[in-house]
Amino acid sequence: MEITAVEVTSGEVGDQKRSTKLFMDETRASVLDPGARKTKTGYFLALARDERLWGGTAPPSVVFTYPPGRGGQHAERILQGFGGILQVDGYAGYNRLNAARRIGPGNQLAHCWAHARRKMIEITRTGPAPIAEECEALIRELNAIKVETRGNDPATRLVIRQARSAPILARIDDWLARQRARASAKSPLGEALAYIAKYRGGLGRFLTDGRVEIDNNSVERTIRPIALNRKNALFAGQDAEAENWAVIASLIETCKMNGVDPDAWLSASLKAIVQGHKQSQIDDLLPWNCAVTV
Repeated sequence: MEITAVEVTSGEVGDQKRSTKLFMDETRASVLDPGARKTKTGYFLALARDERLWGGTAPPSVVFTYPPGRGGQHAERILQGFGGILQVDGYAGYNRLNAARRIGPGNQLAHCWAHARRKMIEITRTGPAPIAEECEALIRELNAIKVETRGNDPATRLVIRQARSAPILARIDDWLARQRARASAKSPLGEALAYIAKYRGGLGRFLTDGRVEIDNNSVERTIRPIALNRKNALFAGQDAEAENWAVIASLIETCKMNGVDPDAWLSASLKAIVQGHKQSQIDDLLPWNCAVTV
């Protein structure tokens, strides 16, 4: 039976959902809408695994999909069968992934301090903002501990975090309560503070599980080439071409995560497919099983 690149990507998805900790993020893409004779805004959803940060053994990977919309039901469909910790940003559509009504394995959401920090940095760019600067400095302290513990096993990371990160988070909680009482809820600062308060549970998840990161940067790095490409490409010609774009992006970015040369891997894999590589041996074609390194 013939193998396609889509089936190779599907193999990645199945492998990922056997994990207990994943990242998810989304990014925009312009797609031609032939019937309307103009472009529309499409979205790529990226599902990533990166256990290198806590000494896990599963190979890193990312899978992009192009759903017919941005609604949370698409993320729920993609993650059907997954039960574990999902690290995400503050997009409300992800809330249905741990809703009580959800059928299937339960999920816990971990949120991203990098997003909270960016909101504070944006405020400082408009002029002097000592309150935002104070918060940004506290988040930088969390980041410093993150760098020091990178690659350690979950238990070691958790011990260090409880000793050093927990007191910083307690300071942030105290600071947050004081500043929310002073700031206008409708001001940029008030909205940034409300963001932290709203997702405080998920932002603190890293203190209870050593596999959790304090940010979503692992998956954000994989979507950066797509975001940059928006400046260099006009649009995908139609939905089917956007789906193909998602498949190719999945393969290329997974190669890069594994230190594999994407051109060499694509050449070797396509040659194997043309020569009748057996579908039952599709795992042999996954990038992390390839010896063509960068």
